[in-house]
Amino acid sequence: MLERITRLHSGRAWLVFAVTIASLTVLVPLLAQISVGNSPLIGEATVLLLGKFACYAMVAIAVDLVWGFAGILSLGHGVFFALGGYCMGMNLMLSMAGQGVYRSKLPDFMVFLDWKELPWFWHGFSNLIFAGVMALLVPMALAVAIGYLAFRSRIRGVYLSLITQALTLAAMLLFFRNETGFGGNNGLTDFKQVYGYSLAQSSTKLAIYILAMLAFALVYLLGQFIVKSRFGLVLRAVRDAEAKARFCGYDTLRFKLTIWTISAGICGLAGAFYVPLVGIINPSEMQPSNSIEMVIWVAVGGRGTLVGAAIGAAVINAAKSWFTAAAPDAWLFILGAIFVMVTILLPDGLISLLAKRRVSRS
Repeated sequence: MLERITRLHSGRAWLVFAVTIASLTVLVPLLAQISVGNSPLIGEATVLLLGKFACYAMVAIAVDLVWGFAGILSLGHGVFFALGGYCMGMNLMLSMAGQGVYRSKLPDFMVFLDWKELPWFWHGFSNLIFAGVMALLVPMALAVAIGYLAFRSRIRGVYLSLITQALTLAAMLLFFRNETGFGGNNGLTDFKQVYGYSLAQSSTKLAIYILAMLAFALVYLLGQFIVKSRFGLVLRAVRDAEAKARFCGYDTLRFKLTIWTISAGICGLAGAFYVPLVGIINPSEMQPSNSIEMVIWVAVGGRGTLVGAAIGAAVINAAKSWFTAAAPDAWLFILGAIFVMVTILLPDGLISLLAKRRVSRS
């Protein structure tokens, strides 16, 4: 079914993608600049929300690459997302040296904890380019270490999922500790500027939004390039019959580790854009429920389709934004109900509705 979905949409997919990205990247900022009376057509909160959706969509594509195409169910991608966010948060904290409550060159939480100097692992993060590169490399390095040990031992299925979930729980508990040097329970927040531009200015937020949308477009194109290449074909063979792929001479460890590492880097990139949009990063981003929710995005949208994963992330988070305001206590029950209903009624996700519509027209 998923192959039929891809085949049915391959003709117009690129046109639809180009129009959608152009509309979100150009039209939304333009409408945000046009005011009717005293209110803009699209408010700042809506722009920031759409930027968050772009970050979530990148994460969904990252999860889909390893789960939908390589058969690796990860329940720990929230760690990679948070690590990318912390790398950017460290840059934002250092960029406001002398502007905090204590007027110190150290971040306020370090002054409060009576730290005398900047920890060694904070050095270099005052440079935005360095922080951006580390937002990619740190999650990828962790992914290589964990993936190599797990895949080399041929751990897979539910056992691998449990290992990744234990990883995200352990990381969350580690970052909660004040002595770790990342702000403890409160995390990193109260950012003032990015690359010298004030985060209080609407123009700065619009610029970050545009960059986040362009990053999502590049991630999607990268994902399409991967899955349509010979590498992607081998990944699907590993997903469907790893033992046979290994028997045919393919080094399945190398293929799985490569896509696992790329996926982690995409999550780190998404986290780096997420932090200036929301203004905070703390250990709660690593909680296991967040990683499980990422898998639900992909399942609801359509596993193994990339575009379906992105749609699932947008739909679920749009519903979450509305329900957490209208009925906050009911959201988790609603999320569970959505997941169960889609699993039973639409096992191929929401994207399958488009395929059925096109089949009925033809």
